[in-house]
Amino acid sequence: MTTAIYPGSFDPITNGHLDIIRRASSLFDELIIGVYDRSEKQLLFNTEERVEMVQRAVAHLSNVRVQSYSGLTVEFAKKASAQVMVRGLRMSSDFEREFEMAMMNKKLAPGLELVCFMASLQYQFLASSLLKEVAKLEGCLDNMVPEHVVTALRDKFARELCRE
Repeated sequence: MTTAIYPGSFDPITNGHLDIIRRASSLFDELIIGVYDRSEKQLLFNTEERVEMVQRAVAHLSNVRVQSYSGLTVEFAKKASAQVMVRGLRMSSDFEREFEMAMMNKKLAPGLELVCFMASLQYQFLASSLLKEVAKLEGCLDNMVPEHVVTALRDKFARELCRE
């Protein structure tokens, strides 16, 4: 049985992430979506919110489960007994960053293989940071995120606007 992990902050999950998840889940016996708990990034959603959004988005995929983690991703992979780490690549700058991380991960966990999926053409522009900006400015999010994520983004920014 081959277990893979797909780690990320998923703040929030996008249709680009879901495309990678669908494709990876068809190749591996089990796919564990690892929602990173303590990101260096400025996060809009807390860990529980991000896990819940991902769980709702992948509920129809029987071999996919979601859990949060902290610490080194390779340690998360070891605890999950994963042999493979899945990553998505949108553009050349993603490749450079992923290559650096892959070399460090290979040093830390030589048995963990990296499988990169090229982003599907319709999702190559999608980035969670840009998406949050569009949502904050009340732009159209059609075909970028699942509907429950649109609602969560609208609710989050409505609450933020009320505090100002």
